[in-house]
Amino acid sequence: MNYEKKPDKPHLIKESGWTVEDYMKLPEDGNQYEIVAGILELKPSPTTTHQRISHQIESILTDSCENEYIIMDSPIDVILSDRETRQPDILMVHRSRSDIIQEHAVVGPPDLVIEILSPSTIKRDRVMKLRSYAHFGVPEYWIVDPLNVTIEQYVQSSEGAPYELLELFSKDDTVTSDRLPCVNFKVGEGIILR
Repeated sequence: MNYEKKPDKPHLIKESGWTVEDYMKLPEDGNQYEIVAGILELKPSPTTTHQRISHQIESILTDSCENEYIIMDSPIDVILSDRETRQPDILMVHRSRSDIIQEHAVVGPPDLVIEILSPSTIKRDRVMKLRSYAHFGVPEYWIVDPLNVTIEQYVQSSEGAPYELLELFSKDDTVTSDRLPCVNFKVGEGIILR
């Protein structure tokens, strides 16, 4: 399917029953939204610390993985189903799968999704997104915890299976991934602000 934003069209206000088609009709209002099981949710704006950490991690990944992966950061819509959209902080899609990257959204599961915790997103990132990304077949999911200077690496044993916590990387640990061999950096390089 080709999902494109439709400008200047009025939208219906619904508490539930939202679809990607409804979502694409939303006017550009400066806010970020996600559809979670058919419910439209306003995504809070990130803090400056969050944005700086996101930029550092994206820069590190770009330096080592850009030849093999397309690396993108929020705001970017990821359409996982007709009733589920997400806007991950950082994502990677292998270049062999670049066809899932359409003009206005990534349509399908990325190879890696990264979410950076902030006080207002802890439950969403650790519970709701963890389940959603696993359910829709994102093979690897990282939760970056700036407060504890850790990265939790979740992987699936098979497509659609619940995530298993494979590694908990601490400040001085080197982050690696069997699925993403280009990844190799110290946690502190990505999370501790320079």
